[in-house]
Amino acid sequence: MAPFIILKRCCLHWNQLVTDKSTPRRYSYVGPPELRDRAATMDAVAVDTVATLARWLAGRDRSERSEPFTFVVAPGGELRLAPRRSEHVALAGGHDVLAAGEVAFVNAAAGWHVVEVTNQSTGYCPDPDSWPAVGAALDRIGVRHPGGFTDKVVFRRCPACGERNVVRDNDFTCAQCDGALPAQWNFASN
Repeated sequence: MAPFIILKRCCLHWNQLVTDKSTPRRYSYVGPPELRDRAATMDAVAVDTVATLARWLAGRDRSERSEPFTFVVAPGGELRLAPRRSEHVALAGGHDVLAAGEVAFVNAAAGWHVVEVTNQSTGYCPDPDSWPAVGAALDRIGVRHPGGFTDKVVFRRCPACGERNVVRDNDFTCAQCDGALPAQWNFASN
């Protein structure tokens, strides 16, 4: 499969928080602008069938398959994969996503299936409620999965200093300024 070539983007549109649960939330890139604006070439794949997934994974060396891959779910529901150290924003072409994180696969008698999946993406900071988009993308291509994130990461932006935070042990305190972090996901407003 040919690598994606992502061209430099000059701007990014910020979406407002979607409150209608029938419409999946779109996550805009909230990470460092220099990563968004940098052109990137990567060995990635848009997975449309389990056969496409199997071919792409078979082309990875054993050490690469032993760790999770970077993934995004595009607004149309398409699952995209790249090696772990790839930037989510490059994989998404700088566009919004329905979900982003890391995913690990194992090959068993019944074929490839997901053994670990997380919403770990400090560029998009997706809420754990992004799982339905991931589950639907995996179901659409026929890949077995655990039915939810195996590790849920909670992200919050500090209203005082603007820093992106990973909430650990239910401690909603900013790691940068010790300010209080909100209980609800809050990256919709820049």
